Amino acid sequence: MAEISFTTLCYIEKENQYLMMHRVKKQNDLNKDKWVGIGGHFMEGETPEECLLREVKEETGLTLKAWKFRGIVTFLSDEWPCAEYMCLYTADDFEGEIGSCEEGNLEWVDKKKIYELPIWEGDKVFFRLLENNRPFFSLKLRYEGDKLVETVLDGITMPL
Repeated sequence: MAEISFTTLCYIEKENQYLMMHRVKKQNDLNKDKWVGIGGHFMEGETPEECLLREVKEETGLTLKAWKFRGIVTFLSDEWPCAEYMCLYTADDFEGEIGSCEEGNLEWVDKKKIYELPIWEGDKVFFRLLENNRPFFSLKLRYEGDKLVETVLDGITMPL
């Protein structure tokens, strides 16, 4: 049976900005030099919400007070060891102070400028879904290397 990876990703919102991480610190990082949201891999026995809260606290120092489960994103690639199933969240209420992160630099980025950053092509797809307040969705993103070659939204193949 193929190995599967389960992760969470959260876009924390404030004043029309998202808290983004520029992945520049971690060695052998699949996301090296990309800008991503906050999240990571499930630990044994964790629920998606427990993983979300732990990862946000570990990576930012913030404690989420309100969040919304927006969708499931399935990532496939010919260069990755396994499929990844990511629980995608947004959050707009939190407390605490942002600290430093071992994996990258944290920065508030205007939502309109996100597309100008080096992000994964598939991330642009779910950013548009979030912008349009799409109800809960299932999104499949298949890559060959760094190139997005297939996008399937709620079971329907989308043009690239």
